Order: sequence, then C-alpha cells, then structure tokens
Amino acid sequence: MRARYRRILRFASRYLVQTWWYELFLPRLGLQVLADRTRSRRMLHIARRFRVLAIDLGGLMIKVGQFMSSRLDVLPPEVTSELEGLQDEVPPVAFPAIRTLAEAELGVSLERAFPFVDPVPVAAASLGQAHRARLSEADAAESGLLDVIIKIQRPGIDQIVDVDLLALRKVGGWLSRVRLVSDRVDMPALVEEFAHTSLEEIDYLHEAQNGERFAQNFAGDARVGVPQLVWERTTRRVLTMQDVTAIKSNDAVALRAAGIDPSEVAHEFAAVMFDQLFTHGFFHADPHPGNIFITPLTEGERKWQFTFIDFGMMGEVPDGLRQGLRQLLIAAASRDGRGMVDGIRQVGVLLPSADTTELERAMTKLFSRFGGMGFAELQEVDPREFRAFANEFSDVVRTLPFQLPENFLLIVRAMSLTSGLCSSLDPAFNIWDAVEPYSAQLIRSEGGNLVQDVAKQVVSVAGVLARLPQRLDDLTTRVEEGRVAVQTPRLDRRLGMLERTGRQLISAVLFAALLIGGIVLRSDDAVFGTVLMWLSVIPLLHALFAGIVARRGPLP
Repeated sequence: MRARYRRILRFASRYLVQTWWYELFLPRLGLQVLADRTRSRRMLHIARRFRVLAIDLGGLMIKVGQFMSSRLDVLPPEVTSELEGLQDEVPPVAFPAIRTLAEAELGVSLERAFPFVDPVPVAAASLGQAHRARLSEADAAESGLLDVIIKIQRPGIDQIVDVDLLALRKVGGWLSRVRLVSDRVDMPALVEEFAHTSLEEIDYLHEAQNGERFAQNFAGDARVGVPQLVWERTTRRVLTMQDVTAIKSNDAVALRAAGIDPSEVAHEFAAVMFDQLFTHGFFHADPHPGNIFITPLTEGERKWQFTFIDFGMMGEVPDGLRQGLRQLLIAAASRDGRGMVDGIRQVGVLLPSADTTELERAMTKLFSRFGGMGFAELQEVDPREFRAFANEFSDVVRTLPFQLPENFLLIVRAMSLTSGLCSSLDPAFNIWDAVEPYSAQLIRSEGGNLVQDVAKQVVSVAGVLARLPQRLDDLTTRVEEGRVAVQTPRLDRRLGMLERTGRQLISAVLFAALLIGGIVLRSDDAVFGTVLMWLSVIPLLHALFAGIVARRGPLP
C-alpha cells in the first residue's frame, strides 16, 4: 500500500510542477504564447498517463478519471474522450476471490445461498463487480424473484480507498497552497466531499436504503423503475437485487429495433433528471449509460420506462440550494443573463463580495449568440469564434471569487452525464427544448407559492405594524424615565410630533400592504381578497386624519 501511495503522489507532483512551469512561470517571463501553444498537447499527454495509472491501480483513481471525463465545461474534448472509457476498462477480479468474500459475508456457502452463480461478471467497476445468479426455492418464494444480480465488493477495497483518500488529501493540501486555486476553490473541502461520497459507495446497506428512497420518490410514476432488493441476501459488502438488465440507455440501434425513438428517450431522460434535482432534491449522481436501462413494457399505456440501478452515489439538494437552481433554470429558459448571475449568487457559487457586472455582460452575450442552439448546431460554429469567446469568458471568471457549495460537485457531474447521454441519443438534441417546458412548470408552481407567501407576509406585516404604536409609546416612556432628565417642553412636543408622524407612516404602510395583498389574493380567493381591500380603508383614514392633526399642530 505504501508503494501505491507514493506512486499517486509522484504522478501528482510531477505534473503539478509541469503545470506551474508552463501556466505560471513562463507567462511571467513573457512566454505566454509558448504556454498557449503547448497546452492542448500537454493536457492530452497528462490524460493518457493518468488513464494508464488509473487502470493499473483501480480504486478511487478510476472515480477521479470518470469525474474529469464529465467536466466538458473546463476540459477540452480530446481530454474528456481519453478518460470517458475508464468504466469499461476495469479488469474483473478472479471469481475464487469473489466467492471467498461473498461466503464470508453471507455466512453460508455460495451454492447454498444461490443454486446458480455465473462466474463471468456481467459488469466490473472500480469498487465491485456484478454476477448473474438464481435464488433458492425458499428465497424465491419469499421474495417473489428468481433471477437476480449479486453485486460483490472487490477484496481489500476498504484499504485501497483509505490509501487513495490519504493521497488525495495530500494533493489537495498542495493545491490549497497555490493562490490561483485557493482563491477560488476550497480543495480540502472538495476532497472531503469526494471522500464522503466514496465511503458511502462501499457500504451496500447504505446503497440499498438509497434505492428504496429513490423508488418511493417515483412511486406511481410509470416513467421510472427500480430493481427490487433481496434484503435476506444483502450485507455491507454483498448486494442482491432483481435482475433488470435491458437495453443500455445509449444503444440507439437497439432502441430503434425495439420500436423506441432515441430522441424521445433523450427528452424524457432530461425531464426525469430535472424532477430529481428540482422537485425531490434527491438525485442519482452517476447516471452514466451503464446505470440506466431502457425497459420495454407490455402492459399499460407506456411502451418503455427508465430502470435505474447502482444507488451508491446519490446527492441531496438542500432547500436553499434547490431554490437557487430553480432560479437558474428559469433564467436559462428565458435567456436572462442578469437572472443567471443572480441564480449563481443564490446557489452560493459566487461569494457576496463578487462584482458581477462583467459576468452579466458575458452571460447576455452568450445567450444572444448561442442561446437556443442544439449540439449539432454548435458543431457548425467556427471553432475560432468559440475559442475567442471562451478566452474572454475565462478571463472574466478568473477575476471572480467563487466556491463550490456542498453537493455541488455531484450536481455538476449528474448534469454533465445527463447532457452527454442525451446528445449521444440525439445529436440534434437541444437542451433549451427540455428546459423551457420544465421552467414554465416551475414558474407556474412558483406563482402559486408566491400568492401564499404574499398572504403570509401581509398578515405578518400587519401584526408587526399593529404593535409598533405601543412600542413607540414604550420607547417614549423609557426615554422619559431614563437617566437623562427631560424637562424642556420643546422636546416633549417634538417627541409627540415624532410619535404622530410615526403612526401616520405605519398606517400608510399598513394600508398599502392590505390593499396589495387583497388585489393579489382576490384572483384565488375572492372573499378573503375583498375583505382585505375593505380593511385597508381603516388605516387609510387614520393616516389622513393623523396628517391633518400633524399639520394643525405648530412646530415651535
């Protein structure tokens, strides 16, 4: 394990020094052109070397590579394409070692638990592998299942994950000392978030609970299916579930052969992922094609459904973050650059001190030029135009202080994989076509919430304003009874004038609150809205009467 740790650190230190030399040192010597000219070649070389390292070491290095392959927003296509095949290149563990671990976990021989187990894995991943199996008659009668999939952890993966996290924490510490990185990203926090997610992934009991929660969120939704669990044959390192193998979600040829339109799959998949993020706040953070099947249906109105598997990497969206994401989605659908920036700030990516004037201008320019374009249309744009805009946009972003909120890394990953899958199914897929109807739905729901919020705020403001006169009286009494002796009649009269003016202002504000509240609520509740509008007359009369009295009282 020490050799593994040192190998990861040697790789990281070598290429961090190389990056520092080209990206920081040479530009200070006036050699920025040299750094720009060699950047693409250097990044591709690093990606290839990391791919070799990840395949050789396995463990979390595969996960790191998979994450980088999804960062289409910051890495060039040649780098992401070099890393995107890592999931399919994980070598399987020999079956005897898998058998030993499974029997130790289940407490019985594999033949007793499963009359049939295919020694050839149906899938091999970085943390475990899956085998087809058949339940015993007793287990089949109890669960109602016969054919199942057994997911078994790789032997020794706990120790491998611990070593990999130790190395990643070290690299994160190095990066946190680089001001260019530390001013924008809290690398130690980012590594800890990755560590938390990875440790949850190697606990199959936690994954099973996630699967049940996901199934409850989509209960009654014919678009989504979830495999049934066999809890009697599930432990922390062994997970047994229904065999739901079907058409791989990115297999457009097989979909067409089954009479399923790949373009329809792309649009519905985007809608399902939006529901997870913006409605449920609990989402599948690893929606790559191997984790989503398209299952043909023989009953009901629908001809097919999405079947999700592998719930080890899930994300949660807190209410505040979800509201910010909703605002981002609505702004994106309406091509609102200022709204996008406000949403980014509300999400928490931008620090409060950030000056967003230039970012708003860049966003507006982005929407005016590329807004509404699909993937196929973007491919026809002159690469030089893309490069010029990317450079300008990058210069703006580099000047802004930003941070990654909790779980934001998983959101970015989920959306990147979603976009990639949809575009592979339909090259003409336009993300705006998926965003606009969903954002319209959000606007309608937000409108209903707005009416409720206005009603609550009107009642709250009315209560506060009704109590303010008494508070002013109490404040006046406290001033009069304080240590400062007030014996001048002029001051008494000024306090009286201040009190009357304050009450006049309170009445005016209360009148406006009741009137506006009544107008807003009248469309949904005519009786209550009308009552509020009539009640607004009382504070209006008080404001006018107080104003007349105030004008008659001469100010000394």
